Amino acid sequence: MCGIFGYVGGRDATPILLEGLRRLEYRGYDSAGLAVIGPDGRIAVRREAGKLSRLIELVATAPLSGR
Repeated sequence: MCGIFGYVGGRDATPILLEGLRRLEYRGYDSAGLAVIGPDGRIAVRREAGKLSRLIELVATAPLSGR
């Protein structure tokens, strides 16, 4: 089972995506990830097994941004 949350718009996508994943967390998923298209047009990915807090820590140490 998976939950997918997406965003298209002019604001930085990372905080919006993390909030969307937080809202899905109660469903008990065992991993989470983000993919954003950066300013250079390349896709940047961060993913982590376990609780969402682990992905949040990863994004804090290896930031990504895109719109």
